[in-house]
Amino acid sequence: MVKFSKQFEGQLVPEWKEAFVDYWKLKKDLKKIHLLNNEKTESEKQTSSFSSKLVSYINKYTSLGPKQREHKVIQVHQKLAASASLGDTYETELLEQFSDTDAAIEFFACLDLQLNKVNQFFRTKEKEFLERGDSLKKQMEILIELKTALKQKRTKGPFQDSKEEDSISGTISCDEESVKDRTEQEQGLENSTDESDKNDMQCTECPTSGELEKSMRMKKEDGKFRSLSGRMINYQGKNLRIHIPMTNPTRTFSSITYLLWDDLVNQSSKKCGSDENKLHINKTKLHHAEKMIRGAFIELYKGLGYLKTYRHLNMLAFVKIMKKFDKVTNKQVLPIYIRVVESSYFNSSDKALKLADEVEELFIKHFAEDDRRKAMKYLKPTQRRESHSVTFFIGLFSGCFLALFVGYVIMAHITGMYRPESNTVYMETVYPVLSMFSLLILHFFLYGCNIFMWGKTRINYSFIFELSPTKELKYRDVFLICTTSMTAVVGVLFVHLSLVSKGYSSTQAQIIPGLLLLVFLLVLVCPFNIIYKSSRFRFLSVMRNIILSPLYKVVMLDFFMADQLCSQVPMLRNLEYVACYYITGSYKTQDYGYCMRTTYYRDLAYAVSFLPYYWRAMQCARRWFDEGHKSHLVNLGKYVSAMLAAGAKVAYEKEKSVGRLCLVVVISSAATLYQLYWDFVKDWGLLQFHSKNPWLRDELMLQKKFIYFFSMGLNLFLRLAWLQTVFNYTFGRVDYRVTGLCLAALEVVRRGQWNFYR
Repeated sequence: MVKFSKQFEGQLVPEWKEAFVDYWKLKKDLKKIHLLNNEKTESEKQTSSFSSKLVSYINKYTSLGPKQREHKVIQVHQKLAASASLGDTYETELLEQFSDTDAAIEFFACLDLQLNKVNQFFRTKEKEFLERGDSLKKQMEILIELKTALKQKRTKGPFQDSKEEDSISGTISCDEESVKDRTEQEQGLENSTDESDKNDMQCTECPTSGELEKSMRMKKEDGKFRSLSGRMINYQGKNLRIHIPMTNPTRTFSSITYLLWDDLVNQSSKKCGSDENKLHINKTKLHHAEKMIRGAFIELYKGLGYLKTYRHLNMLAFVKIMKKFDKVTNKQVLPIYIRVVESSYFNSSDKALKLADEVEELFIKHFAEDDRRKAMKYLKPTQRRESHSVTFFIGLFSGCFLALFVGYVIMAHITGMYRPESNTVYMETVYPVLSMFSLLILHFFLYGCNIFMWGKTRINYSFIFELSPTKELKYRDVFLICTTSMTAVVGVLFVHLSLVSKGYSSTQAQIIPGLLLLVFLLVLVCPFNIIYKSSRFRFLSVMRNIILSPLYKVVMLDFFMADQLCSQVPMLRNLEYVACYYITGSYKTQDYGYCMRTTYYRDLAYAVSFLPYYWRAMQCARRWFDEGHKSHLVNLGKYVSAMLAAGAKVAYEKEKSVGRLCLVVVISSAATLYQLYWDFVKDWGLLQFHSKNPWLRDELMLQKKFIYFFSMGLNLFLRLAWLQTVFNYTFGRVDYRVTGLCLAALEVVRRGQWNFYR
């Protein structure tokens, strides 16, 4: 049977962990009481045992006995709060002497503190959910009315123009007003709901009707201006404000255009109510609004489900800990205290439950066509079941990969392909393809390991990355993709090496590595619903956001992926070379030096070396613009230093001189110190001097502290891989390209370790 402490830890909401009952601290206090009880003499134990048995026997046959005894043990006082938002607090008074009264007082003080904390947190979250529910219900009412009006207009005017038929005309006027600072953002689960709601339509009450306003709003924070644009639609006395956040290039340019137009129009006055333009609310806009409101309802329902779990687990925790207390002290305290817990706010309030029922009914009616089963697929999506066939194919392809890899290594050793005096054509044309796939798949394999470890340590990575629980890649899926891909790559290269070793050097043999790369690219962009389509398209959308930085609003997954690209610079350079080799047709004549001799290719090599750092720096600039935190500017400086170090290294590779070598050492050393500080202090949150865990941090996911120190040392060692540029050492008679691949693989391993602690 699973212990309740493990069951409790496994079911609690990770984002609200601090708000749950501290069950482990209460168990420690009980253990202290138990140890003090064991210090009694054997005679005292026997006496107390006999007396307790006698009292329990008397109480059993006396109707008033238990009631009198209940009131003699403890009494819980309820203190009324000064304001309704704070809530009532509870304080326990001991009416009987315990074996160790001081320890019992300390236990009940901690227990009361936990009860008050749970009540306050539940009250706060319930209020937030109720406010959000009211806002969404108002938005839903306005959306229904707008859809009805659009439908009526289309019915009345069947011979009108198609554009006019599916739209509602209104007026638009400009208004400039100040914007108050936003309220503090919700923590934990509410972050994902904010992401769904920030594009939503916000309903406000307005005394006037028949207007359509567009407000240009500016606010100044930390010495800089930010612009927000919005549109307010009025229908039957109700206003519907549609915010236009700068989340993508179209909306970014749209907001900038609105801002510039507002500056031109409002030079003489702040308000221009007389300048009115026509605006159409068409079917497409309403459909988009309906989709956003549906997503907000789903997130609200999910949050209410978490609140229900919060109530249930905390109630169980109080019952379990009081049972243990009665067992240790031989007192009947459970009925008294649990009666208080049951009547407390977090267990007695049913507002959240009623709201969940209302949300469910609204969703079934308006988004599921009165089909409850269809609605539950959105509100309570079932987790994808793990298939044994996935595990089987992982083992199958792993065995195939190992067999092919051993065969490839033996053949490469026999033909001497990886020695300095090896076939130069093969190493310059085919080896970059193998190197590129090796680094990419190694990185993906480490991501699968990260997913596995995040799951083991109860890190809700799906919530952090805003991944769909029904479509996200599990670690088994990642391992299956890795083993399948490497089997295909090594198998194709084994066949190619066999042809080359037999003397086949024709165009058909040389094009095989290029075809392999082309097949993988076609699979990546395949529009059919095969081979994890949702994950592939999500990856492409994230890459689009990164490349077009800073036009897109930066979310967690975007800058996480951009950080991965910073560790894949060698892979990107190999991709650049292979693309040049096959696109220019150099493979037909095996002129592998053509790209190296081309000026634009050499210039592009510089760009590729620091492009990932540039993208990441632009993301930091965008986050500073959106959030106003100066720490993003400091983080931007880290990537600028990395860009300078990458540029200095590329320049040294082109012309190896003492001056450029000194430049590489100075810039790379400064960049390394900068990056190490940011890794340990900012990204990992370690090296906190005043922490209860010296030189680490207060909250540790791993129980063994030496793992953190080992990881910091390993990160330091792997950060110094650039020293190979200075010393230029090789491993025996191994080709220098193989040495470069090993060092690039070490950087990928460092990034995989960084991902877990990040």
